[in-house]
Amino acid sequence: MNRWILGARVRTLPAAIVPVALGASVAVGEDGAQWWTVPLAGVVSLALQVGVNYANDYSDGVRGTDDVRVGPPRLVAGGLATPSSVKRAAFAGFAVAAVAGLVLSASTSWWLLAVGAASVLAAWFYTGGPRPYGYIGLGEVFVFVFFGIVATVGTTFVVLEDLPGVAWVLGCGAGALACSLLVINNLRDIPTDRVAGKRTLAVRLGDEKTRKMYAALVALSFGALVVAARAGRPFALLGLLAAVFAVRPMRAVSGGATGRGLIAVLGDTGRIQLAYGLLASIGVALSG
Repeated sequence: MNRWILGARVRTLPAAIVPVALGASVAVGEDGAQWWTVPLAGVVSLALQVGVNYANDYSDGVRGTDDVRVGPPRLVAGGLATPSSVKRAAFAGFAVAAVAGLVLSASTSWWLLAVGAASVLAAWFYTGGPRPYGYIGLGEVFVFVFFGIVATVGTTFVVLEDLPGVAWVLGCGAGALACSLLVINNLRDIPTDRVAGKRTLAVRLGDEKTRKMYAALVALSFGALVVAARAGRPFALLGLLAAVFAVRPMRAVSGGATGRGLIAVLGDTGRIQLAYGLLASIGVALSG
């Protein structure tokens, strides 16, 4: 596999696609929708996701926290690319997101520039800078806010220039699933992160509570569909069919899977996201 594709962490990309699809689905049936903005919103979300993945690879690599890994190899820590080239790749991702975001801001509201700037800063300082907040257990907050609420509600806003309540509900569902990916990643890395001094939320909570948190996040994502249905989008319940994809990873996590056994759970969680995003988006659109 090409090293740069490896560094982009393809398995995490559903976290960028799903909220955009959900946000766009809210606009179906509404007057004045600007559908040309949806692809640009997708570019912003995907570019930010790839950028933060490269930024994490760079920052963790130069700090030495990725020197001992159970999961897939990293570019810097694995010697597959120089730190400077990975850093440039991260900034390139942020630049692409910034350009697409600038176009969206010019066509809707300049306040989006502030949201975009906050997104980029949050992406970089997750593991970068002198006091990375991902090292003190706040990574899930970033993921929930920016790859859940901001991406979903932001997409709805650039299409409709409105902020309907159901978009916020769906953003919470998308954010919960995005967080579940991070939780599994950090659950797997508890032993090595503890040694490296990386105090993720999983390290702080411990193994057992982290497993319960994963189950709670998955449950929250499906609960959001019930709320959306009660809020006037009844066919959002179509997304509940994605629960069939949750059976295997939930069993693995509750059954005590560790180390490499959790790598498969990451892939399974990505499949939950994709099925959830596809089915829930169709359901919400049909309800429009």
